[in-house]
Amino acid sequence: MGLFSKSIKTLDDLFVHTLQDIYYAEQQIAKSLPKMIAKASNPQLQQGLKAHLTETEGQIRRLEQVFQMHGQPVKGTTCAAMDGILEEAQDILGVANDNDVLDAAIISSAQAVEHYEITRYGTLVAFAKQLGRQDCAAVLQQTLDEEHAADRKLTAIAESRVNRDAA
Repeated sequence: MGLFSKSIKTLDDLFVHTLQDIYYAEQQIAKSLPKMIAKASNPQLQQGLKAHLTETEGQIRRLEQVFQMHGQPVKGTTCAAMDGILEEAQDILGVANDNDVLDAAIISSAQAVEHYEITRYGTLVAFAKQLGRQDCAAVLQQTLDEEHAADRKLTAIAESRVNRDAA
């Protein structure tokens, strides 16, 4: 059966699996963000990453709320995609020597994380709606909106100064 711990036979099963996937991913992100913050030299980038760490902690609590609302135990399942994105980020951050280039690499890596989260939360909102769980969809939509906003903020930081300084 591969990576899945339980057979996925229904949309509800897939919804729960996807919740478990993003729950694991969010926890890994929360562990990785302090490393990115420590390596960032641009003050605006540092501040943005700190704010997103706080947001990520809230997103984890929201996921726990959705598990409870849906009558499921709170648990994660290994997300090979997020593990790979974060491993690649650590590799790049480990070899970038110039602070400006490092800041650009941090933004690039953080946006890869954001884009994965956007796909997952968008899917979860759609699944919840299809399952008639508007309550779960509304909670998940809050996080999806935050992820879109974080991506836009990272783009603004990159375009306002970081990419130019790295060049």
